[in-house]
Amino acid sequence: MPVKSVELPLHYGHVPSWLFKRMKRLARVLIEVIIEEYGTKVLLQRLSDAFYFQALGCLLGFD
Repeated sequence: MPVKSVELPLHYGHVPSWLFKRMKRLARVLIEVIIEEYGTKVLLQRLSDAFYFQALGCLLGFD
């Protein structure tokens, strides 16, 4: 059965600067690989998907 709606709340808080720097480096590498393998169009399509965007944030440690 398809999902009709979902609640993906934003969490407010602060990340230590040392951790944020690591998260940014990891994000850069992941984005570069996705673009190299699939292209910019696919990256933008994936980032516009709320589930994918949330999963990427979790992978990077933002949630």
